Amino acid sequence: MNDPTEEGLWRPLRLLLARMDDDIARLYAGTDIKPTYVMELLRLHFRGPMTIRELAESVKRTHSALSQKVAAMKAAGLVEVAQGPDARSKLVSLTPAATAMVAKLAAEWRATEAASAELEAELPYPLSRVVADMEEALSRRSFHDRIAARLADDPAWQR
Repeated sequence: MNDPTEEGLWRPLRLLLARMDDDIARLYAGTDIKPTYVMELLRLHFRGPMTIRELAESVKRTHSALSQKVAAMKAAGLVEVAQGPDARSKLVSLTPAATAMVAKLAAEWRATEAASAELEAELPYPLSRVVADMEEALSRRSFHDRIAARLADDPAWQR
């Protein structure tokens, strides 16, 4: 049997996105800002304080993932966490230090979006169109169902 991890149709895409993320991180080198916090910090600035659940839903992440990220942002002095509207929820808001960074974060976001559009314009077909087409195809038949159908005929999966 060959090592199946040697194959990876979309691995180059993951590596490309990681390289681009690394380039964004280089912009923040020497600062206290983590690029992975930018979306949430901007969302809190423009929409105001939110519960962790509301914030998670707004950025399309799990509650668990956002709870961990909020804890890290709190430790970094970027957000404050208070009792939410009910006993089980926590309300997240920006600290003055994070509010002072908002203009810079928004400038980077706009520049990144413009650079992405510039890069996409150099391609023979837009990646955003590929993503939309894939979303449409997956709405007809989920990735799970496509994989499960192949596994149903694989004796190694049935063991």
